[in-house]
Amino acid sequence: MLTPLVRRTYAPRGKTPIQKCWSRHDRISAISAITISPRRNRLGLYFKLLANNRNVKAEDVVDFLRLLARQLQRPLSIIWDRINIHDASRLVKEFLGRHRRIKTYQLPAYAPDLNPDEGVWNHTKYARLANFAPADKDDLRRTVDRELEKLRSRKDLLASFITYTKLPMGFGGIH
Repeated sequence: MLTPLVRRTYAPRGKTPIQKCWSRHDRISAISAITISPRRNRLGLYFKLLANNRNVKAEDVVDFLRLLARQLQRPLSIIWDRINIHDASRLVKEFLGRHRRIKTYQLPAYAPDLNPDEGVWNHTKYARLANFAPADKDDLRRTVDRELEKLRSRKDLLASFITYTKLPMGFGGIH
């Protein structure tokens, strides 16, 4: 969002820090996935930033699944939360019915601590972009894209997001 996620900051004693920002609620929605190569345990991060002020819809999920299938060229096992635009959407169901090499598994309801992708967004929003007040939506888009590109190369962080969930994924000592 254009309004910053305010975190503790430092300022000279007796001077309250003032952060100037937009009072608008414009936003950028995104969809992402952490991938694990089954043979080499190689980690990846795929993401797509959507149009400004647009919520993720079933069409976006299908486009993203299509992107993953094209990029990874292997059978896919997708583990995702129970948001309705995932397995419950007619459009997504039809797509998955035509693409049998994509299997989906749902996390328990209300269990963000089991979702490694939550680590991507917690790290990006609350660590990297804390106190960031973008000049406009383009500045926000460029910055989010840049931070996710950096995170893509941080295999140690991606591994930590998976390890934190304690899910048995056969990666990095998790069994």
